[in-house]
Amino acid sequence: MQPVIKWSGSKRSQAEKIISYFPDYDTYYEPFIGGGSIMYHIKGKRVCSDICKPLIDLWQIIQNNPLYLIKEYETLWNELQEQGQEFYYSIRDKFNQTKNPAYFLFLSRTCTNGLIRFNKKGEFNNSYHHGRKGIKPDKLHKIMMDWSNKIQDVIFVHQSYEQILHMVKSNDFVYLDPPYFNTKGMYYGTINYEEFINFLKELNNKKVKFALSYDGIRGNTDRTVELPKDIYVRHEYIKSGLSSFNRLRGNTEEVYESLYLNYE
Repeated sequence: MQPVIKWSGSKRSQAEKIISYFPDYDTYYEPFIGGGSIMYHIKGKRVCSDICKPLIDLWQIIQNNPLYLIKEYETLWNELQEQGQEFYYSIRDKFNQTKNPAYFLFLSRTCTNGLIRFNKKGEFNNSYHHGRKGIKPDKLHKIMMDWSNKIQDVIFVHQSYEQILHMVKSNDFVYLDPPYFNTKGMYYGTINYEEFINFLKELNNKKVKFALSYDGIRGNTDRTVELPKDIYVRHEYIKSGLSSFNRLRGNTEEVYESLYLNYE
């Protein structure tokens, strides 16, 4: 599986291991959809959401009109090859003004190390990746059509994570991959820790099973967050290799992320 949307904190390398811990369920919910690495492998009814509207808009177009996106990307990509970084920054400005999903896709594929970064105003602020041309349109075409076929029955919703509480039932399952505790201010949609803990307690109260990916161990540094013991039953460490952010900084330490389960 190759990513169609690059997103910081992707679970592509850990997807198979994470899914092996999932229970049986009726409907799958993922309220921090990001790049969708877990969603890609899930079958059956799926409700995937995010607070980032351009991201949800992009997913919906991949689902319903992928050929439009491919054509738009090819046009932008060709212009980039001719004009260079000035064109990249002009599209970045246009995206911040319009939130056009096609511009968003282009930026995600040509920005430094593929890191989706926003400032406090919600503006995309990562720079152009010098020395890389971005994924070629013909290669992206194949990847996008594969994803489009995989997600035809997914319901995409623009909403904050708390809003799934009125949707989920006791026989459903929720996978959570929120912005991590130790990455505050780095990525889109930083969340309030106390409010998030209360949300997990509400899932427990509704007897909804969940799995939560969160901070773990990086090299010799243990960044595991001391979550309240009454909100989960099991804690595992999942090897994740090196994140894009770590590679950008020249960090070669191995990373193990936490996976919390509120079931055996």
